[in-house]
Amino acid sequence: MSRQSPFGHPFLLGFDEIEQALDRVAKAAGDGYPPYNIERLARTAQDPERLRITLAVAGFTRDQLEVTLEENQLVIRGRQIEDKARHFLHRGIAARQFQRAFLLADGMEVLGADLSNGLLSIDLARPEPERIIRKIDISAPDKV
Repeated sequence: MSRQSPFGHPFLLGFDEIEQALDRVAKAAGDGYPPYNIERLARTAQDPERLRITLAVAGFTRDQLEVTLEENQLVIRGRQIEDKARHFLHRGIAARQFQRAFLLADGMEVLGADLSNGLLSIDLARPEPERIIRKIDISAPDKV
């Protein structure tokens, strides 16, 4: 049985990219590591409304983290290399790799990233939507 798309309605034209984006997000949402927060930062006189993604990356150094923007996707990767010279009596903190991806709306701008006290914060600017109204001329065939 095939899955019926919510975007299959005849009034929803050109939304196939949104459906593909939702499929990607559903596939990427499986792993809960590392935990993260997303907060809205209020607009100020100098700054537009912003979003901040904060990931708990305790134990990772700046060199072990990578933040990239791949088309509309913000991808955060963490890679730790296990130190073979260390001998643990108990190992409760694993050297772990991760990849966390966030799908960004068109026009979202990544302002920067900061690592402090085991928290990686990435600031994004939400674009101010531009209201566009355009009149479409209606042509009529010439009468003979």
